[in-house]
Amino acid sequence: MRLEEHLADCEDDVRDLILRIGSVCRTIAKGFAGRQAHSETHNVYGERQMALDKWADEVLIAELKESGLVRYLASEEQPDILEFDGGELGVTLDPLDGSSLIGVNLAVGTIVGIYRGNVLAPGRDMIGAMYVLYGPLTTLTYTVKKGVHEFVLDENGEFVLQEKDIRIPEGKIFAPGALRRQYLVGHLKWIESLEADGYKIRFSGSFVADVHQILHKGGVFTYPGFVGKERGKLRLLFEGNPMGFIVTEAGGATSDGKAPLLDIQPESVSERVPIYIGGKREIELIERINKEA
Repeated sequence: MRLEEHLADCEDDVRDLILRIGSVCRTIAKGFAGRQAHSETHNVYGERQMALDKWADEVLIAELKESGLVRYLASEEQPDILEFDGGELGVTLDPLDGSSLIGVNLAVGTIVGIYRGNVLAPGRDMIGAMYVLYGPLTTLTYTVKKGVHEFVLDENGEFVLQEKDIRIPEGKIFAPGALRRQYLVGHLKWIESLEADGYKIRFSGSFVADVHQILHKGGVFTYPGFVGKERGKLRLLFEGNPMGFIVTEAGGATSDGKAPLLDIQPESVSERVPIYIGGKREIELIERINKEA
């Protein structure tokens, strides 16, 4: 089944949005070879941008502006929320998550959150989310609160159904970010508990790729708060909420280590947050440990 057929029961504007983003991501998938250099600019977080970061951001914004579907758009590469005339949808974009890995040919991806209205809202207010993973295969995974479904880009340039109604299994892998010597007390106790239970590390440095693996194999991804950066490194709007929303819709859970991530009211587009995404058992454990600490 093709993506457009699978989206037949969606609201018209949400269906058209997902199809347009999928079309742009097909273009992005073809653009890696010639855009691996760094640019001379930095994003709002002070990070030096890859040429491909800027290009992916530009083509996605241009398409969504032209679509007439989007009112509010927040991108990790832009300092402020963009506002367009026309539609009712709000969109968050991480145009190219993991772009520092392009030079060593590891998987990277595009992450999208979809709202009806402003994007400065708790993650539970999302009406959908999706990501496209550029690896050995280019895959598109989405949810509109009717299950989580994965499509693969075939030789004809069509996204075709690969797996429907994905449910996160139980598994014993974990993807831990940050330096161990900087772990906070509760987080270290949790990590040691996972290790004692036989969990194996699977961490690539690409958030979207690591969460994709957790979605399919079980376990947990974390980039916690740590000494000197107690609010963590990853962004609530662009990374935590959309990927957490997808994993939650697949039967998993997400947290900042103390409470559900999707309940947080964002205060700014650049807000950072400790992130735990994966199976319910692992998420319940970190919350219990932090509560007892």
